[in-house]
Amino acid sequence: MSASPGHAGKLAVLATMHGKEAVIAPALRDGLGLDVVLAPGLDTDRFGTFTREVARAGSQMEAARRKALAGFTCLPQASIAIASEGSFVAHPHMPILPVGMEIVLLVDRDSGLEIAGRDESIHTNYSHDVVDSVEAALVFARKSGFPGHGVVVLGSRDGHPVPALFACKDALDDAALSRAVTQAIGLCGQAHVETDMRAHRNPTRMAAIERAARDLVERFSRRCPRCDHPGFDTVEHVAGLPCGQCGLPTRVAKAHVQRCERCRHSQVTLANRGPVASSMHCDSCNP
Repeated sequence: MSASPGHAGKLAVLATMHGKEAVIAPALRDGLGLDVVLAPGLDTDRFGTFTREVARAGSQMEAARRKALAGFTCLPQASIAIASEGSFVAHPHMPILPVGMEIVLLVDRDSGLEIAGRDESIHTNYSHDVVDSVEAALVFARKSGFPGHGVVVLGSRDGHPVPALFACKDALDDAALSRAVTQAIGLCGQAHVETDMRAHRNPTRMAAIERAARDLVERFSRRCPRCDHPGFDTVEHVAGLPCGQCGLPTRVAKAHVQRCERCRHSQVTLANRGPVASSMHCDSCNP
């Protein structure tokens, strides 16, 4: 995709301390022509950590927006700020299956434009376990892709992580991991081991962030047919595609509503599906 002529060469500050520039900067340089630089000295952990030392305040989007605004503070000459935020939730239909949700947000303070690229995927190694031996911890680590993917060790009491008592984020090999687990068990009786979801220690998550960055570029390219504003995007899915067995409306989308953030022009497009939905999505045939 060619660079956006209105943004080519603009300075964009990226709010990260976990290596996300490796995938975000090339995507936005190639797709939008942005000159992406890191926010100097910005501690993004103050907006929330996966290991619970700092709770994230507000929603995923709100956290990404706070990071972006902090990026402007660190580099006032930048006209655009980029920030990323991840979240991991239970699958809505299969609760034992985690879903990774990534946002890459672009904020243009000259125009007030905000566009977010997104990626949602079940292809994540997000997991945890409570162990009382080094051997059990190493089994968990292998399943999680260690050492290529990081593993965090926390103290555990009554089955709950207590990072205030013990926390080790940077065990890079079996020997270091074994030492950390031994220390956690010695202090707390058990160790809580979990996948390190920081981007620079989790290649699977880093790939999802790259997909979200490329989705941002794609969304930016969707221009309003009335005013040419970027980000003419889907804001609503209209359910009701008829069931192929009984003909009643189902929860499957039959149409999408696209709307412009600037002029509020909207249009409805039919969903890219067949004329009917499978009965497995029908509340009448498959209650």
